[in-house]
Amino acid sequence: MKANARVSATVALLLSLGMLTGCAKLKARDQLTKGVAAFKNAQYEQATNAFEKAIEYDPTYDTAKLYLATAYSYQVVPNLLDDNNMKTANKAIKGFQDYLNDHPGDKVSLQQLASIYRNIKKYPDAKRYEMEVIKVDPKDAEAHYTIGFVDWVEAYDNARQLLAADGLTDDGNGNAKMSKATCAKIKEKNTDLVNDGLDHLKQAIAINPTYDDAFQYLNLVYRRQADVLCGDPAAVKAAVANAEKASQDAMGARKINEQKKEEKLRGGVTMN
Repeated sequence: MKANARVSATVALLLSLGMLTGCAKLKARDQLTKGVAAFKNAQYEQATNAFEKAIEYDPTYDTAKLYLATAYSYQVVPNLLDDNNMKTANKAIKGFQDYLNDHPGDKVSLQQLASIYRNIKKYPDAKRYEMEVIKVDPKDAEAHYTIGFVDWVEAYDNARQLLAADGLTDDGNGNAKMSKATCAKIKEKNTDLVNDGLDHLKQAIAINPTYDDAFQYLNLVYRRQADVLCGDPAAVKAAVANAEKASQDAMGARKINEQKKEEKLRGGVTMN
């Protein structure tokens, strides 16, 4: 009798716990639904609160954790490095990194981390996560393009600051008036960035031959290459010529893409 009573009590306890767990999961799903609705209406703070509550009800709710990190990421203001913005960015970063610990190679999380680091100007980390995206998907043209873009941002900032010390503004054609000292500093700062940028932008174009933005930044990186070739007029001239060709290719690619959009709107019917 005592044994039977003990078994019955155990079963009752397990059933009770199961009901509580089920109830908590239902509440978590309800909060997730509310969070998604708020997110779609760009009410990111409300979405964040709902996703946090969903995780409180169900600490194992991975979807809520991913959505919470995403909601934080949408509140990060690009290029703003004050304490509040950095705090939000770090919450988003931690959320995606935690998700990746349980879901290694999740492409969306890797892309989001690269974007957040880019927005807070932590460029080496941004490029590191874009490289992780490429490991997951070698044919991701956007990841290659983004690395090339970030390389250009860094190289342009370096060149602008160094040229200013010579009292010059960038002319985009090799800056022939820069001093020998500035030439040496630009070579040191920008050679690796330029080579890396050219490599990734060319890979982006190899994957997507009508990637007009990639062509446009190829143009801009070639102009930074002209800087690091200072002291060799023929090489500078060749780099500027490559830049101009890339600019023309960008316009050609953009025209092709616009034609494709028009054809799609017409249902794919072309006029000959």
